[in-house]
Amino acid sequence: MPVHPPLLSLRNVGKTFPGVVALDNVDFTLRAAEIHALLGENGAGKSTLIKVMTGVYSRDSGEQLLEGRPIRPANTGEAQALGISTVYQEVNLLPNLSVAHNLYLGREPKRWGLIDWTKINSHAKALLATYHLDIDVTRPLNQFSVAVQQLIAIARGVELSAKILILDEPTASLDAEEVKTLFVIMRSLRERGIGIVFVTHFLDQVYAVSDRITILRNGQLVGEYETATLSQHQLISHMLGKALESIEQRVQAPVNSAGKKDVLLELKSAGVNTSIQPLDLTVEAGQVVGLAGLLGSGRTELCRMVFGVDALSEGTLELQGVARRFRHTREAVAAGLGLCPEDRKQTGILGAMSIRENVIIALQNKRGWWRYIPIKKQREIAAHYVQALNIATSELDKPIDQLSGGNQQKVILARWLASEPALLLLDEPTRGIDVGAHAEIIQLIRTLCERGLSLIVASSELDELVVFSDKVVVMRDRQKVAELSGIEINQQTIMSAFASKPSEATS
Repeated sequence: MPVHPPLLSLRNVGKTFPGVVALDNVDFTLRAAEIHALLGENGAGKSTLIKVMTGVYSRDSGEQLLEGRPIRPANTGEAQALGISTVYQEVNLLPNLSVAHNLYLGREPKRWGLIDWTKINSHAKALLATYHLDIDVTRPLNQFSVAVQQLIAIARGVELSAKILILDEPTASLDAEEVKTLFVIMRSLRERGIGIVFVTHFLDQVYAVSDRITILRNGQLVGEYETATLSQHQLISHMLGKALESIEQRVQAPVNSAGKKDVLLELKSAGVNTSIQPLDLTVEAGQVVGLAGLLGSGRTELCRMVFGVDALSEGTLELQGVARRFRHTREAVAAGLGLCPEDRKQTGILGAMSIRENVIIALQNKRGWWRYIPIKKQREIAAHYVQALNIATSELDKPIDQLSGGNQQKVILARWLASEPALLLLDEPTRGIDVGAHAEIIQLIRTLCERGLSLIVASSELDELVVFSDKVVVMRDRQKVAELSGIEINQQTIMSAFASKPSEATS
């Protein structure tokens, strides 16, 4: 395809928050009439870069050029006026307004000082026809599927700007056919000369639709590549900062001297709509199953499915030989499950509550609120785990949000250990904590393994998974692509599985 001139250029862009360098001299170039994938793991700097592009954040250093002219949008409105629009995974429109009104909100045509609804509706219908979308534009937006809402948001963004469209995880909630439809629209927009920034975690989609790839890691630019010349193995190595061929293999995996154990958990063709493709998985009593995969691969979604946050849409889940279909996480807790979520700030800790209250809440929930745990007993339980897990605090009634990240993570672990679960799910248990707390939590996981507790551990740290996993399930694009055991559990084999198709992976 012809090489077009730069449409948007960012040079040596820096952005710092208190204690964190989010962007460190990052370059990015978007050409007219191209789809440019922006990739990187969690914390790589993708979201910050997009917010600098669109005026949400003001850059601390560097420059931003639009068609060769310096720009510095102060907000998203200025960015849109310059020709830069963003469509997020969570559609940022007004669900109670009609489709037509959403399309022309803020720029409604008027007649005699009043909104001309006839013109708005006819223009909206004609506009959506160019996107092969034939719907009743007078109906509220929330009456349509997520896929339709995405297309409406894209149509609005293009109409507002018609130069640059940033799509931030647009396919996360779409099924395969809806993704194909979106890609048809993206290609047609590219043919119209629009530059598209495509942020996604689905590697197959990157290769299906993008022309070039920019990779960020830890707030720094790794490189810019032509999609056609970058292999998936190379892409994954760049994202993780580890070369496949340079990683040493573990000599031998731990051997279970007790032999085959009873199956605690069994998934049979279990899936959740667009979140998880149907998969099989078994977890034996006392076994540690690691979940590996790049960000967005389905690790978190698998944990949520097992714990009942997202209900099964197909297949079965058996716990100790009994088929279960959790309608609420309370039922999962009562059945002996626990989940330490990836985002401890948002979905883990109860920030306004004390350490004591955070520790005992799962046990109280399991017992039922009619069997209230007396304050004295609560203190005994909390004190036991504060000592056992070496939680740094001067008092049990201190608000948990006053603790460091590592100590907050230990409190969440204490919460579930106090409930005496049969199976504990740990989603990124060491993310965002200091080195000392990291080592303590890894040691705690080892201790729990030795005590016979079954664990499912999702982690982006491959060296961690290699250390403590009896079995590693590799996820990609929200499906299981490999299951590794024994001497197969090493970083090289896991990373190779990241880049493989399900039929190519080790199983």
